Amino acid sequence: EVILGSKMAARVARLRRWSQIRRCGLPASRPFSSCGYPAVPLSSPLPNLPRPVFAKSSGHDKYETRISVLDNGLRVASQDKFGQFCTVGVLVNAGSRHEVKYPSGISHFLEKLAFSSTAQFGSKDEILLTLEKHGGICDCQSSRDTTMFAVSAEVKGLETMVNLLADVVLHPRLTDEELEMTRLSVSFELEDLQMRPDPEPLLTEMIHAAAYRDNTVGLPRFSPAENVEKIDQKLLHSFLRNYYTPDRLVLAGVGVDHEQLVEYANRYLLGVTPVWGPGTPTDVDRSLSQYTGGIVKVEKDMTDVSLGPTPIPELTHIMIGLESCSFLEDDFIPFAVLNMMMGGGGSFSAGGPGKGMFTRLYLNVLNRHHWMYNATAYHHSYEDSGLLCIHASADPRQVREMVEIITREFISMTGSVGEMELERAKTQLKSMLMMNLESRPVIFEDVGRQVLATGTRKLPQELCTMIGRVTGDDIKRVTAKMLRSKPAVAALGDLSDLPTYEHIQQALTSKDGRLPRIYRLFR
Repeated sequence: EVILGSKMAARVARLRRWSQIRRCGLPASRPFSSCGYPAVPLSSPLPNLPRPVFAKSSGHDKYETRISVLDNGLRVASQDKFGQFCTVGVLVNAGSRHEVKYPSGISHFLEKLAFSSTAQFGSKDEILLTLEKHGGICDCQSSRDTTMFAVSAEVKGLETMVNLLADVVLHPRLTDEELEMTRLSVSFELEDLQMRPDPEPLLTEMIHAAAYRDNTVGLPRFSPAENVEKIDQKLLHSFLRNYYTPDRLVLAGVGVDHEQLVEYANRYLLGVTPVWGPGTPTDVDRSLSQYTGGIVKVEKDMTDVSLGPTPIPELTHIMIGLESCSFLEDDFIPFAVLNMMMGGGGSFSAGGPGKGMFTRLYLNVLNRHHWMYNATAYHHSYEDSGLLCIHASADPRQVREMVEIITREFISMTGSVGEMELERAKTQLKSMLMMNLESRPVIFEDVGRQVLATGTRKLPQELCTMIGRVTGDDIKRVTAKMLRSKPAVAALGDLSDLPTYEHIQQALTSKDGRLPRIYRLFR
């Protein structure tokens, strides 16, 4: 009875408190706000609080990229960024475009072999354990013109990171066992490339091969299957001796002290003999990109690309490109705005204006032609050339109509540019630029690539100013220049209805972008 009585008393007390709260209603929850700060709008400061004291600029631009050059020609670049973590890496002016005198695939192999055993570290596991002590991770990426080794870790481990990077870049062991594992990895990636539902990486390879036939950026980025067994340590050392020289390297850091970075660079990257031995490069390829135009076709059964409960329908993929300009030219910014204005995406993309739903390829293509599965613009730019292309996909029976829609969009670029669509494209490009540069690894890559190509860096504010100056006349001018080049065409899938290359070329030189009419007795 005593226990039961105490439970009843507790229940009554809780009910009494609840009834008081309900009886007070909303006013019962307002004593603090009504007594202390009656009706203060959010746009006004709260009364009776000390005024905030803000930090003042010292006059030194903290956003400036600092660049130093070592005695051997290696450049060191750093960008200040608050935080206890930093990103440091080595960028090399070497990629698949430099493999003209070698079997294609060397850069692909070096990417897979990165952060394996070195002179100081017996295995990849030792490297990862060293990085874990500083909460670090590592990565290597190779492209057509650059190879990038990067590490992100705590700032206090900066010396360890620079030492590790120097060892990875200049003293890789490249053992037979590691080479064999890399061959298996590359072979698997090549198989996966042919089987994956998204054909964009394969189409990008094909459009480059068509646009720059057998030269520079048109050389394969992925190792051809027939070269996998040919690449060995001797061949890799020969390539490294020619292209991994100090004048082609940049040590870049974000969130680090510049003087410290230079000190460690002098300690670990100056006067060091690499594993491939001393000597001057003898076979360095300095050839410029030669845009040729052309077509690359791959007939392929796409019916079983993605099976399952929601299979992707059979599609034919077409990519048409024209020569734009290099990222060193003044016209690079208008081309970037044009690419943003064309936009596009998949037919099932979600979102509003921020997702590009007001771009031309959405308004003129995807919204008008329900059978189009995809229409997306891409802009690839290098230090001596560039390529602006449109990728589209649809049912194989509508390939001809799809190609004509793309060619008409290219021709319509030379027409009038609406003020609203131009401002929207410029604003979207600025916002994309600024949002991407909030990420430390993206800042690192931007710093490294710009310093590697030009020896300096344009700050985001300067780029935004340049974007803001682009006019409709600039868009029409660069488009007219682009349409004077021969088209590059990549086609993948069932190509029985694909127009001839000559017909595509005629459409891009006509006034309306239409393909020549053909008449068939039987279809």
